[in-house]
Amino acid sequence: MVFMGDRATLLETGRFARRRVYQPDSVMNAAFGAAGEKENSESTEAAEIIEATETAETVGCAATVESMESAEGTESAGATGSAGAMEAAESPEIRESPESPESPESAASEARHRRAADAGDTTSMSILGALLLRRGDLDGAEPYLRAATADGDRAAANNLGVLLYQRGYTDEAAGWWRIAAVAGSAAAAHALGRHYRERGDEPGAEYWLRQSAEQGHALGAYALADLLEHRSDVGAERWLRAAAEQGHREAAYRLARMLDRHTADEPHDAFGCRLGPVPGPTAGAAGRPGAATRSAVRKDDGPVAGPATGRVDEAEQWYRQAAARGHRRAALHLGAILEQRGEPKEAGRWYLISAKAGEARAACALGFLLRDAGDEESAAVWWLRAAQDGDGNAANALGALHAARGEQQTAERWYRAAMDAGDVNGAYNLGLLCAAHDRTPQAEQWYRRAAYAGHREAANALAVLLLQSGDTTGAEPWFSKAAEAGSVDAAFNLGILYAGRDEDRTALVWYERAAAAGHTEAALQVGMALLYHGEEQEAERYLRCAAGGGSAEAAFRLAGVLDSRQPPPGPPALGEPMPEKTECEEWYERAAEQGHRRAQVRVGMLAAARGDVDSAARWYREAAESGSRNGAFNLGLLLAREGSEREAALWWSRAANDGHGRAALRLALLAARRGELAEGQHWCARAVELGPAEVAERAARLREALHQELTA
Repeated sequence: MVFMGDRATLLETGRFARRRVYQPDSVMNAAFGAAGEKENSESTEAAEIIEATETAETVGCAATVESMESAEGTESAGATGSAGAMEAAESPEIRESPESPESPESAASEARHRRAADAGDTTSMSILGALLLRRGDLDGAEPYLRAATADGDRAAANNLGVLLYQRGYTDEAAGWWRIAAVAGSAAAAHALGRHYRERGDEPGAEYWLRQSAEQGHALGAYALADLLEHRSDVGAERWLRAAAEQGHREAAYRLARMLDRHTADEPHDAFGCRLGPVPGPTAGAAGRPGAATRSAVRKDDGPVAGPATGRVDEAEQWYRQAAARGHRRAALHLGAILEQRGEPKEAGRWYLISAKAGEARAACALGFLLRDAGDEESAAVWWLRAAQDGDGNAANALGALHAARGEQQTAERWYRAAMDAGDVNGAYNLGLLCAAHDRTPQAEQWYRRAAYAGHREAANALAVLLLQSGDTTGAEPWFSKAAEAGSVDAAFNLGILYAGRDEDRTALVWYERAAAAGHTEAALQVGMALLYHGEEQEAERYLRCAAGGGSAEAAFRLAGVLDSRQPPPGPPALGEPMPEKTECEEWYERAAEQGHRRAQVRVGMLAAARGDVDSAARWYREAAESGSRNGAFNLGLLLAREGSEREAALWWSRAANDGHGRAALRLALLAARRGELAEGQHWCARAVELGPAEVAERAARLREALHQELTA
């Protein structure tokens, strides 16, 4: 029995990197967060400017705080410090306002507000201070904001807090945010909540963030959801949904991810199917990695298609909303959902959008999509782009591409790049590459490196390598490690190992474990063991699994089980139609079509019993030409009945030379009828030697008669 894994195929990390990352939303979404900040006493023009400005500055602060407390970095402007805040203030949402600072109208408006502010108008002081703050003129903005704040303007109090925060006076900024928040500013409550969370005061943070969220502030709802999710509070989904419904891009993405994770906890895994590699080109005959194969996406990092269809559809909806607003990772996951659904063109469009935005995993996924469409050159371009951005999976794919072309050195360079990117599959693939070129010591070195890093298929391959070199003791623990980590091939190999030591009970345990995971050959071994112990019903279940998985031997043995339960079919009566094939015969035929010689002989016998001579002759001939002595003997019988004794003798000779006693006896009888007594004696002696007992007895009597004839 061949150990599984000696011709292992390429494994990769999968479409998506194995890290869980959340990124703060860009400030473009923040403009949705200042609803409700208008004062009834303000004019419409002033209200629009104050709302936009207060939103912009709150976003600048929020972006700063979020980037400071988050480990992921940002997708947009608004990174860290005052520069980030000013960059955030220049969001497209603000620039499109009717009072854009670059327009002549805004310049005239600013001059008008400056005159009014200098004359002591509170509203104009607040507006002018916000405009100067957005422009980065902190010294010019501060006196106007302080004056407006002293007159009780809550927007000015909030923006004064932003200004002080940018200068590093966080405690004083928090004081002004508190004043604005108490006065009803949702934006200030949000900023104050983020300030408390940064200080580690989660109860205070939750209080103010909830105040902001309950006033309909999108950023407040998002920040509250982030805090609750950090504590695994089920209320996080509600507030993510609230922020997403107001157009918050990052909230829409994280809500989709949350729905994905909930669905992944159902019985189905990511993509609703197996966790092994997606079918693809396999290794060559010598074990060379022929082309890249994709692994299923981990359930905590990929789209899910399990039983909860409604939640999957809702997740897709939120991915789509976030992707439409420029969220590159949402576009990546949306593309994966569409590809899994069988919409490659639409999937490719979203992968392209995500890849152009700088998402290396999307570039890698786009490469796979192009490769599957037959465009390897374009696939290599995107894989190269992703690999240069540090995507180990893309580097592995490039390595496999060059390995398939026979460019060993280039393939090795990319596998090393994958390894440098933290992808342990690079070491495993280097092992495959070395093994394919008979560099066994190097292959063992790379397999061992990947195995120590926890790569289960590398552990299995290492064990196979050790076993082939005769180191059974060294192979066993690696098989065990791989099997315990979930390698189906390793579990099967352990079964073979224990069976070779006559530890059949332990071998059966591992065979059953591999069979439960869908291993065809393991299911066959379990079925045969159960048949040996007389447990026919249970054996049938395993044999059906193995036969359904493509095992010709399992199909033959299943047919034998079914055959034993029914009487042999007789020839149809004159005038009656030929009976339909039974399930038993269908399984025999399936095995026969896969080249199983004994099944071919059995199908021929069943066809002959039905009177279908042509089918019987065809199956006997296929079996005989494949080396079946029983097939050759039966074909000879069929030909002899049809009057073709000369051709029958040829097939009987082949069968007799292969050790078939009945064929030798037939040849002896044929020679006796022709008067070739010496030839007849030769075949009689052969038949006596080969047996069985009944044939040997008849051949001995015939030999004696021929001897008497010769000596007469």
